[in-house]
Amino acid sequence: MKITLITGASGGIGEAIVNRLAERKQNLLLVARNAEKLEQQGKLLAEKFGIQVQFIAADLSAPATAQFILEETQKRGLEVDVLINNAGIGSGGEFSSLSLKSELDLIQLNISTLVALTHLFLSQMQIRNSGTIINIASMASFMPIPYMATYAASKAFVRSFTEAVSQECKPYQVHMMLFCPGLTKTNFNSAAGIDNEKGAGLSSDYKSAPTQTPEQVADELLDALDKRKRFAVSGKMNRLAANMLALIPNRFITVNFARLYRKRLGM
Repeated sequence: MKITLITGASGGIGEAIVNRLAERKQNLLLVARNAEKLEQQGKLLAEKFGIQVQFIAADLSAPATAQFILEETQKRGLEVDVLINNAGIGSGGEFSSLSLKSELDLIQLNISTLVALTHLFLSQMQIRNSGTIINIASMASFMPIPYMATYAASKAFVRSFTEAVSQECKPYQVHMMLFCPGLTKTNFNSAAGIDNEKGAGLSSDYKSAPTQTPEQVADELLDALDKRKRFAVSGKMNRLAANMLALIPNRFITVNFARLYRKRLGM
């Protein structure tokens, strides 16, 4: 059975994408940590839209998880026709004061697991000469961000990696798309530990900074996919900002961003 696999499927942008795909009658494989949430989510979608919804409860920050997911799809006789690498986590604050384990877990989730899943399922798609992979980065991928250094660097990797491999996919009729949302009203800030003065310092405060809803982001992602785009930024203001950032030296960005952060936090 052909399915669409979505990581980070139980909340935020991932859940919104899942809902939109269910409306399109696509069979789904949901991956996240919370088994209870995934089971409830799957039952509701299956009943409402008459589709097949399966789930795998797994910690994507664990090194062996990507291989485990592949083996589970093989055991279940599932053909991953679309892979959406959406799962990710952030962090914020002075790098030296952050938990090293948490930063390394971030790298594992945002980079290593994404690369592993892409590698494992891309090789199958190449054999079939069909398939789609969507890697979700961030507006943070366009610039180094002081006091959010590891997260921004991880998304810069996703951007560079996806743009390169997408060209390698062409001879195999596999479509790969890089998608970059901006600030979105999810539990991202809470999970990243920046739903406080750090968030204000980073200009990621949901109350004052311009945001999109997860549903708006999901709609833009599917619109870009329908148009077979290989790269898309969600939101008009974000698209404008991405174009402007390409013209500004990184040193100028980092010096002024760090200065503004320290000023806002009274450092």
